[in-house]
Amino acid sequence: MSALQASSFKLSSSSSSSSTSSRGTINAASNVPKLPNVRFTVPKQSSKQLVIEELNNLKQGFNNQNNEFNDRHDNDSTSTSTITAQLYAILEAVNDRVQMHDNMGQQRDNWNTLLLNSINIITLTASTIACIAVAAAPGTTLLALNVSSTLLYIAAAGMLLVMNKLQPSQLAEEQRNASRLFRQIKTQIETNLALRSPTEYDVEKYMDKVLSLDRAYPLPLIGAMLEKFPQKYEPATWWPAKRSKKGQNEFFQAGKKSNNGWNETLEEVIRETIQVAKTKDREDYERLGNLLLKINKVLAISGPLLTGIAAVSSPFVGHGLWGGVLAVTAGCLASAVNAVQHGAQVGMVFEMYRNCGGAFKLMEDEIEATIAEEDFEKRENGELFQMKLALQLGRSLSQMKELSAISISSRVNGTTVDEFASKLF
Repeated sequence: MSALQASSFKLSSSSSSSSTSSRGTINAASNVPKLPNVRFTVPKQSSKQLVIEELNNLKQGFNNQNNEFNDRHDNDSTSTSTITAQLYAILEAVNDRVQMHDNMGQQRDNWNTLLLNSINIITLTASTIACIAVAAAPGTTLLALNVSSTLLYIAAAGMLLVMNKLQPSQLAEEQRNASRLFRQIKTQIETNLALRSPTEYDVEKYMDKVLSLDRAYPLPLIGAMLEKFPQKYEPATWWPAKRSKKGQNEFFQAGKKSNNGWNETLEEVIRETIQVAKTKDREDYERLGNLLLKINKVLAISGPLLTGIAAVSSPFVGHGLWGGVLAVTAGCLASAVNAVQHGAQVGMVFEMYRNCGGAFKLMEDEIEATIAEEDFEKRENGELFQMKLALQLGRSLSQMKELSAISISSRVNGTTVDEFASKLF
C-alpha cells in the first residue's frame, strides 16, 4: 500500500513539473523578437553536377593542350625529316661528283700520257726522216722526205700548242684534288648525321661548300678552265668566301666545360703554330710555285718554237748542210723539252703547290675566325680543335707546344724559326 502511494506521488510531481516547464517555454518563446524574412536562392544543379562539369572542363583543356603539343611535335618532326632529306640529297650529289672527278682525272691523265708519247714519236720520226735526207746521195730526189718531215713537224707543233694550253697533267691533278675534297665533305655530312640532328644551317653550309668547290675545280674546259699560266702564283681557294659564325660548335655540346676546352695557353699555342705556318710554309710554297710557273712558261714556249724551227728548216734539207742540221737538232731538242715538261708533269707539280698553299690559307682563316669569336660556347671544342690542327700538320700535341715555344723564343731573340710547321707535306 505504501509502495502505491509513493508511485502516485512521483507521477503527480512529474506531471506538475512538466506543466511548469511547458509554460516557461511558451513564455520564453513569446518574448523572442521576430527575424526578418530572408530568401535563399537554391541552385538548380546539385553540387555533384557542378563537380562533374568542372572535371569535364579540365579534361577538355588538357585535351586541347595535348593536341597543340602533338601538332608542334608533328611539325618539328616534319621539319627535321625535311632537313635530313635535304642533307641526304646533298650527300648523294657529293657522291656523284666524286665519281665524276675520278673519271675525269683518269681521262686527263690518259690524255697526258697519250699526247706526250704521240708528239714525241711524231717529232722523232720527222727528225729521223730529215736525218735520212741529209745522208742521201747527192742528186737524189728528196721531195718526199722533205714534205713528210715538214708535215710531221707541223702536226707535232700544233698538237704541242694544244697540249701546252691545256696542261693535261695539271688538269688531272685538279680533278684528284677535287675528288679528295668532295670526299672530305662526304665524311663531314655522314659524321653530322651520326652525331646529331641536322639543322637548316647545316644544309646551307654544305651547299655553299659544294658550290664553292665546283667553282674552284670546274669540270668543263671551254669557258670554265682555270688559267694555266697566271701572272703570279696564287694559292687555290675552294671554300666559301663568307662564313657564318653561328653554329661553329658543331659537336660535343653536351658535357662541355665552362670555357668549352679553351684557355690562354691553348690559344697561344695555336696562334704561334699558325704564325710559323704563315711565315715558313706558305712563303716556301709561294716561292716554289712562282719558280715552277716560270719554268713551265719557258718550257711551254720552247717546245712549239723548236718544233716550228724544225718544220721551217725541213724543206731546205739537201740544199745545204745547215738546213738539215737545224731541222734534226731542233726536232731532237723539241722532243727533249716536251719530255721534261709533260713527262716530269711540271703543271701537276705547280697545281700541287697551289693546293698546299690553299690548305695553309684555309687553316689560317679557320683559326682566325674561331679565335675572333668571344663566346667560348659558340666555338668548336678547344681540345678537339687542337687535335684536328695537329693531325693536319702531321704533329703530336707535344710537338705543337714545342713549336710554339720555339716561335716565341725566336721572336724574343730576334731570330728566325728554322723549322716548318707541317711535317706532312
